[in-house]
Amino acid sequence: MDVRFSPAMRAALAGLFAMAGAMGVGRFVYTPVLPHMISEAALTASEAGLVAGANFLGYLLGALAASSSIFAPQRRTWLFLALAASVATTALMAITGSLPSMLGLRFLSGVASAFSMIFVTALVLAKLAEERRPGLIAWHFAGVGLGIAGSAALVSILSAWQVPWQQMWLAAGAIALICWVALYFLLPATTVEPARNPLTASTRRTITPDLALFIAGYGFFGFGYVITATFINAMAKAEPALASIEPWIWMIVGLSGVPSIWLWNQLAARTSVTFSYVVACLVEAAGVCLSVVVISQVALVISAILLGGTFMAVTALGLARARGMAPQNAAGVIAFMTASFGLGQMIGPVLAGYLFEHTGNLVAASFCATFALVAAAALTIISSNLASNANSPG
Repeated sequence: MDVRFSPAMRAALAGLFAMAGAMGVGRFVYTPVLPHMISEAALTASEAGLVAGANFLGYLLGALAASSSIFAPQRRTWLFLALAASVATTALMAITGSLPSMLGLRFLSGVASAFSMIFVTALVLAKLAEERRPGLIAWHFAGVGLGIAGSAALVSILSAWQVPWQQMWLAAGAIALICWVALYFLLPATTVEPARNPLTASTRRTITPDLALFIAGYGFFGFGYVITATFINAMAKAEPALASIEPWIWMIVGLSGVPSIWLWNQLAARTSVTFSYVVACLVEAAGVCLSVVVISQVALVISAILLGGTFMAVTALGLARARGMAPQNAAGVIAFMTASFGLGQMIGPVLAGYLFEHTGNLVAASFCATFALVAAAALTIISSNLASNANSPG
């Protein structure tokens, strides 16, 4: 296949398709399909939270496992296997009918998403460094938003045709397969240095009080974003005043995410990563709170824009800040960040699903999420002040 792009652009586009397939589809297509699964009695709200939690548990464990040095020499091979597993676990949701099988498939899908994301990001970053084109990384991360938007549009069309939820999963698997094929033809060869085992004694010594607070705050962010990100479509479908825009709300989230990392990086370049991170957390908190305080289509669209325009950027900014706080043990610190984030986003949907089923709405859960996002910003400010005091003379 003759692809007329530079090696750096090919790597960035390969990353875009891999992130679209593994994250935008494999990880997040559950959000637009979920309302149909609930309305067709495949899941209750509390069961929906458990299934989401299983996926995020898989993502947590997968991210920690993928950080191991044993995978480094064959990252390219593991990437293709992981994305293939994401395709398979997505499509197989079409033929499952029991809660245990859904829990198992979504758990495995989470593992596959984590492996795909970590391996493709390592390969793409290495190639962009070789070619001296680091700015193209924005194309790579834009794949998450494009995958969300594309899969949401597909689910919306299938919903209009009254297609059952099982076939929605099958169609999502087909999109993920297209992404796998694109990755196969686009990803150029590169050399990636084997990673050290991140969880070492030196890493543990690196966890200073200011960094520990920031890691804890990152866990609050994981809890805060994931509740709305999991249930925004279900919330819209359950509210008569919002039902007409439910098919499109997740697509708005995805499209808002496409330029988000580039935009927030511009703010970070003009101010600081810490300032940009704190502002993004507070903007997201406003969006989450707005989704339940004002029940109107305009408010929900604004909420979707604020969510989509921040959650991927906060993730990237948080990891960048963590690397800057402990550059000598960046891999280990990122592993701790991933663990904290994964714990938060695993607890969030389980709690929200329980509250949704027992209250009939997401108001209480969304207020918890808003508090968590504000806490993430506050802990970051305290962390920054501690670091400044520690580095000041005298």
